[in-house]
Order: sequence, then structure tokens, then C-alpha cells
Amino acid sequence: MSKKEKGAPLNPHLRFRAAARPASAGNLFAALRGGERHRRALGQAITLLESTQADDRQLADELIDLLEASPPAKPTFRLGISGTPGVGKSTFIECFGLAVAEAGHRLAVLAIDPSSSLSGGSILGDKTRMEELTRHPNVFIRPSPTGGHLGGVGANSRAAILCCEAAGYDYIIVETVGVGQAEWQVHGMTDAFLLLAQPAAGDELQSIKRGILELADHIAVNKADALPEAAKQTALELRRGLHLAPARVDEWTVRVTTISALTGEGVTELLEQLSNYADKMRQAGWLRQRRANQRITWLRERCERELLADLDAFLRERERTTDGLQRILDEHISLSAATNVILAEFKQRNKTTLL
Repeated sequence: MSKKEKGAPLNPHLRFRAAARPASAGNLFAALRGGERHRRALGQAITLLESTQADDRQLADELIDLLEASPPAKPTFRLGISGTPGVGKSTFIECFGLAVAEAGHRLAVLAIDPSSSLSGGSILGDKTRMEELTRHPNVFIRPSPTGGHLGGVGANSRAAILCCEAAGYDYIIVETVGVGQAEWQVHGMTDAFLLLAQPAAGDELQSIKRGILELADHIAVNKADALPEAAKQTALELRRGLHLAPARVDEWTVRVTTISALTGEGVTELLEQLSNYADKMRQAGWLRQRRANQRITWLRERCERELLADLDAFLRERERTTDGLQRILDEHISLSAATNVILAEFKQRNKTTLL
């Protein structure tokens, strides 16, 4: 029998090394806040947040409490970026990110990849598409799976942002998986929402108008180098579409510009416009209010996630019993009646547990 048949590794020089679990949330928090190893600690912290193990979840909650209790001393800026597949988000983030880093910021990019519905894994390809940005000493890039979470962002993206800020990164970019009806969620965890559009989008442009146009704080039409006239026309149509959106309470005027992530055309100007937005919103108190509202949303999300996890565990437990769910369906005429029975049992079990 060959070594391969015996289960020997294909490469004998490769050795699996399990990630060491942090000794405590306090040690991990201290590593995030200082020292040359903060990048390693940051990766370890985000991995902890993504874990579904019970012990890790408790440690992650302790870390989140420490992060919230000790916010960064310097102001930070959180930018959400979304756009249809093929619009050039990765190319744009590399070009824009280099401009951010050259302006003196420490940049963290949380690139959210879609998860496989079968394995739960993700492509995690953004690091390979942002080679120059990855090598920059003041840039941290972390691809993370959505884990099936709606909204185009990961379930733990909010906590990951806090980790990046604790590690000294003052400019945070959250890249979403694409434009959809649930993309409002990235708007609910960032200070500004940048929508990337492509020229000559046709019906795709109409779906953007109906979906997230009113959430955008700035809109940039990419690929102006290859399709300059089409980019101008698309920008014009988007400006017209903005008139359909309700008036903003912060009185900010959303701008639509044309850029080329490939050549860098318009990217520096876009950075200046976003900086202007941050200054005005911060001085007027809107950023502080926006983050306060986001914390309330985060609380609701955590409560909903815990309840759904408990309900899922309850249903799985019933399914393990003999004809558990099927018996309830057979005993009741309608699906709604069977649903009411199951939820009543679930609520009663939780009530008994609390007592």
C-alpha cells in the first residue's frame, strides 16, 4: 500500500497547526491595543468572533464588552462599499485604499465573501486581487464569509470593526457581496455608504434606484476610462433618480461622480469628498447619532440571533424524537395550527427554563 493510500499528506513538509485559543479576552484586548504583534492579534480576534463554539462565543462576548468600554482615542471613519458584481469593487478598493494609506491613514478592509450553501466556506479571493494593497505596511485586509447572513455582511462584522479600531486602524472599509434588497445593513454599521455603479447598466440601474439609491451618501460610476460617454450618461440618470429619494434629515447633498479605478481618475477627488462628508457630519453631530442608532440595531440583531439559535436547537431536538414534527403535522389540519403548537411548546420550555 502506498503512502498516499495510507492517508499520508500529499506534501510531507506541510503540517497542520491548530490556532491557539487566546488565554483570556483581556490578554487579546491588550495585544490589540499595543505592540508590534497587533496584526496577528487582530486576525486572532476576528477568527474568535467568527467561531460558533460555545466557549469561543463566551470569550468573544467578553472581548466585545472590553472593546465597547474602551473606544479609540482618535476619531475613526467607517466606509461601506457596495455595487453589482463586475463593477470592479476589488480594483477600486485597491486604488482607493492606496490613496487612503498615502494620506496618512491606517486602513483596515473587511472584505465579505459569499458563503457556500453546501460547505459554509467562502471564496476569500480579495487578498489575491489586491496584491499591492496587501503589501502596504499600514493596511490590514481580512476576507470573511457571510456565513449565510443576510444583508451582504457577516454576522460579526460590527464587532470586527471595533477590533480594527482597537488595533489602531482609523479608516475602516466594509466591502459587501453585492447590491440587493438587503444591502441596507451595511449602511446600518458604517458612517458613509458608497455605491459603485457601472456604465450602461440598463435594467440593473433601475433595480439600484428601487433598492438602495436612497441609502447612498455618495455614488461613483466606475470604468469611465473604457466607457466615458456611457459613464456620463449613467451618472446623469442616477442624479435624476436621486430626486425620487426622500429628503435627508442631515441635509447632505449626495454627489454622483465618474471614476476609473484602473487609471485612478477621480479617485483622489472622491477621497476628498468623503473626507469633507466626514468632517461636516462629525461637526454637526450626525455621526455620533448614527453610531448610537447602530448600537441599538446591533442589540436587536443579537437578540434575534440568540432567539433563532434557541428555536433551531429546539426544532432539531424535536426532529430527533420519533416522528417529532411529522406527528404534529398529522395531528393538525393546517400548517398554521401546527406552527402555533410548536411555538407554544417552545415558549413554555423557555419559560420553564427561566423559572
